[in-house]
Amino acid sequence: MTTFVDRVELHVAAGNGGHGCASVHREKFKPLGGPDGGNGGRGGDVILTVDQSVTTLLDYHHSPHRKATNGKPGEGGNRSGKDGQDLVLPVPDGTVVLDRAGNVLADLVGHGTSYVAAQGGRGGLGNAALASARRKAPGFALLGEPGDVRDIVLELKTVADVALVGYPSAGKSSLISVLSAAKPKIADYPFTTLVPNLGVVTAGSTVYTIADVPGLIPGASQGKGLGLEFLRHVERCSVLVHVLDTATLESDRDPVSDLDVIEEELRQYGGLDDRPRIVVLNKIDVPDGKDLADMVRPDLQARGYRVFEVSAVAHIGLKELSYALAELVAKARAAKPREEATRIVIRPKAVDDAGFTVTREEAGGEPLFRVRGEKPERWVRQTDFNNDEAVGYLADRLNRLGVEEELMKAGARAGDGVAIGPEENAVVFDWEPSVTAGAEMLGRRGEDHRFEAPRPAAQRRRDRQAERDEVEREFDGFEPF
Repeated sequence: MTTFVDRVELHVAAGNGGHGCASVHREKFKPLGGPDGGNGGRGGDVILTVDQSVTTLLDYHHSPHRKATNGKPGEGGNRSGKDGQDLVLPVPDGTVVLDRAGNVLADLVGHGTSYVAAQGGRGGLGNAALASARRKAPGFALLGEPGDVRDIVLELKTVADVALVGYPSAGKSSLISVLSAAKPKIADYPFTTLVPNLGVVTAGSTVYTIADVPGLIPGASQGKGLGLEFLRHVERCSVLVHVLDTATLESDRDPVSDLDVIEEELRQYGGLDDRPRIVVLNKIDVPDGKDLADMVRPDLQARGYRVFEVSAVAHIGLKELSYALAELVAKARAAKPREEATRIVIRPKAVDDAGFTVTREEAGGEPLFRVRGEKPERWVRQTDFNNDEAVGYLADRLNRLGVEEELMKAGARAGDGVAIGPEENAVVFDWEPSVTAGAEMLGRRGEDHRFEAPRPAAQRRRDRQAERDEVEREFDGFEPF
């Protein structure tokens, strides 16, 4: 059964915002109580947070769909809906967040570092919040916005100071087991180590972590063996240690050729040329191993490598190696740029930036004008198109923003199609330029005369009243008997 997972595809969905409430205060002896509809609650966010106690992405491998809770709708009596609860997902230190195209969205390093993977939707305003001097009793409320729905990829890159690289069965797991308290699986067959092992080493006043990267063989950078799957775990390490087997039973291998092969794989993987290297000649407790180590040591030193002869089984040369690694780790930490406080950059909006664009397209031989912008698209999502007054309110907002003026400049005429939003999810309507706008155009609650013909019942009442007035004028000059 899989116990270590370092790459998963996660489907996250934030909570939807709650709808606003359209309500009027009703109380005895208070006929004009006014609007009292509350606002909807905010939808919950999906947040990725680094947790040191989490070491694998296994939970998300088994449960890749995660969703935050929705906000509650508003209620009468000026009662706002409850906000949705944020969904906090713990991830290991060193997790990289990418989109499906491979673009890096966030690099989560350090305990407590967080990233909002999906933003919750805003709650809709109730009619109490929409009331104004011109619109005293709105008969509508705004809808809550839907939360973000995204597909993201999580990749784990082990955070360690030292990486042990080398052929399978070179003794990396044995070395990490004697340098630290880690207890990896150790056996005398290739690919014993199937997951990276981490250990903590203390050398004097320096404490550092060491990682065993499994599966490097010729062609690892192209996917052979386990190399491509775990080479990413080398990226964050400050020091690379080549563990070379001086007692290999394969006649076509020797420490120098092993070193050349691994270096070539690291070069093809890329991005590791600046890391300091140390060469460890392991298994010198074997007589032939000690002789081979003495033979290749001068050649390796001539190439500029620091060479250490060790035996993980006999505990030979381990102290010198641990202190040498601590020295390199301390230098790497000292050379690391000091982290500066995050600067808050304020980018004010340009005076002539309307925040939306109008482009002309062709749809079936007819002109179509597409409006794109954060505000217009958000307003459309918040509008209840079953309520004429809400549609009229949307028309007023778009008019005040300058959408109608830009449509006229783009050549739009009455009856032309106008689409607000992206092509796959747009609201399309026939454009009718408005001459006046505001509360003086409103009729009964929930209605707007700009979006309906005169009501037949009202017209019949007006006709009957006109007939009565005509009869009264005819009999106005007669005297009673």
